[in-house]
Amino acid sequence: MTCSLLVVHNISLPPGEFGGDGVIDLFLNRLDFSAHPYYESLRGLEVSSHFFVRRDGELIQFVPCELRAWHAGESCWRSRQRCNDFSIGVELEGTDEVAYTDAQYAQLSRLTGELRDRYPIEDMAGHCHIAPGRKTDPGLAFDWARYRSLIAAQPER
Repeated sequence: MTCSLLVVHNISLPPGEFGGDGVIDLFLNRLDFSAHPYYESLRGLEVSSHFFVRRDGELIQFVPCELRAWHAGESCWRSRQRCNDFSIGVELEGTDEVAYTDAQYAQLSRLTGELRDRYPIEDMAGHCHIAPGRKTDPGLAFDWARYRSLIAAQPER
């Protein structure tokens, strides 16, 4: 798989709660649907992501970058359909409305630099950009200018 796009998402399980194992369990297909009333609505959902960045900046990888993850759904970027076929998905622990942490921005920018060194990543976009009208993440709480400036400030590799 040739990756030319990095897609930024957000997720929290249960919604709006941080620090638990719900997201990890979802991506590892071991979510206990009886553990929280919201989880029943996720039954049958088949999703995955390459990376997950917790609030404290911890980075967890679920899918090797050379393999397709199922993070984008029905999507399009620059006239290319099926973004899962050419993108790397990074989930930030968060919601559209809650500010992301300094540690998350630092980790995301570091990861982006490393991925750009290894893959021909041309663009970074939010889930909201590749699936407008269907998805809103990473939301208004995500500071794109800050993210891009952190990437630009990285030393040459």
